[in-house]
Amino acid sequence: MQAVLGVEWEAFQAALSASPPVSLRANAAKWPGPAQHDGRTPWCPQGYYLAERPVFTLDPLLHAGAYYVQEASSMFVAEALRQTLDLSRPLLALDLAAAPGGKSTLIAGMLSADSFFIANEVIRSRYNILRHNLARWGLPNVAISNHDPGDFAPLAGRFDLVLTDAPCSGEGLFRKDPDAIREWSPQQVNFCAARQRRILADAVRLLAPGGVLIYSTCTYNFEENEENAEWLQAEAGLEYVPLTVPREWGIAESRFGCRFYPHRVRGEGFYLVCFRKPGAKATPDKPKRLPALRLKPTAAKTADIAATWLKRPTEMRLLEDAAGRLSAIPVTAEEAFFTASAALYRIEPILELGEVKQGELIPAPALALSTALSDSIPSVDLDKTQALRYLRKEDPQVPEVPRGWVLARYQNLPLGWMKGLGNRVNNYFPKEWRILMREGGKVKG
Repeated sequence: MQAVLGVEWEAFQAALSASPPVSLRANAAKWPGPAQHDGRTPWCPQGYYLAERPVFTLDPLLHAGAYYVQEASSMFVAEALRQTLDLSRPLLALDLAAAPGGKSTLIAGMLSADSFFIANEVIRSRYNILRHNLARWGLPNVAISNHDPGDFAPLAGRFDLVLTDAPCSGEGLFRKDPDAIREWSPQQVNFCAARQRRILADAVRLLAPGGVLIYSTCTYNFEENEENAEWLQAEAGLEYVPLTVPREWGIAESRFGCRFYPHRVRGEGFYLVCFRKPGAKATPDKPKRLPALRLKPTAAKTADIAATWLKRPTEMRLLEDAAGRLSAIPVTAEEAFFTASAALYRIEPILELGEVKQGELIPAPALALSTALSDSIPSVDLDKTQALRYLRKEDPQVPEVPRGWVLARYQNLPLGWMKGLGNRVNNYFPKEWRILMREGGKVKG
């Protein structure tokens, strides 16, 4: 880094000893942003800096999907999207290594409503975190998948956007994550660079002609950044797309892509580069379908019951699995979803509806958080104390709750389901989502 930065080395070193900035990105579909903040990120209109770090776990707005706690430099993906794609038209997009979901929620929020977005994660435990975060974000034109990048091969030539935020050596996180320092070695850098190139090779094949590949890491070394970018141009045949970056943003431009240094920007170390696949877009052949698709259109009677819970049911396609669990995707995404389902067995819409039993929908947690939910669903507004009790899966101690299924809300944003039973209320917040932290930062048990 001394060789790379020259006279800036001391400022860089001092920045690594300073406290990292705190930032979040608002969900424009749910929340206008914090009333008090410490400035906005220049490259992402929904990004905000905070003067100090609150206890996010104890903020019900986080659990309602009002915002995502995201490192500011990585929000630069928003600027890359604006400069490389026509976001007003329908796009087929993929985040190939998506967990925990920061960049996926950002992309989902910027795509048009008639686009379709797949967020993929290969590691199962991280996949469940991704699923939770995208469910909280609440946008219905999203599916999640649990596959190795190579499994996408039957979908070659289809995607208008592929984001590859590849696993890296994490040099840009040294001041935030002490584990990143302990795990670093020259051997780890070489291992990461080789793994990234394998993932990038899969990503390149998935691009449609004219499609955009965004490659990013949270590290500094050239092996994982510019050398991989050079390979994408020389060996993979992609066209480098330089981005226009205002000087006052403090971003360093290299021979390929943009570099973020903590002494130059209010953010962590980050690298991003954009490429385009040459050629005019053509309609690819449909892949062969699997012998039996896991999700199929719902029977009319069941669909009629579930449709009453949706804001615009005629614009949604209701699906059902073998166990009777219902989900939904926008009609505009139906063809893309079933095409992807023919190649990927572990793919599912983010919008789960629930199950119909004895003529009644038992609603899924994701339905409560979805922007597709009907505005006519009964609700109860909770104060912060009641909301935290609800999020701990305790009795929220609400004096009066209507009979039947009711939305628990905080500041007009849904948190999940309760059911009024006359003399009591049942809390249906998922056990695996509940918070354990108490006021003062202590964890129960």
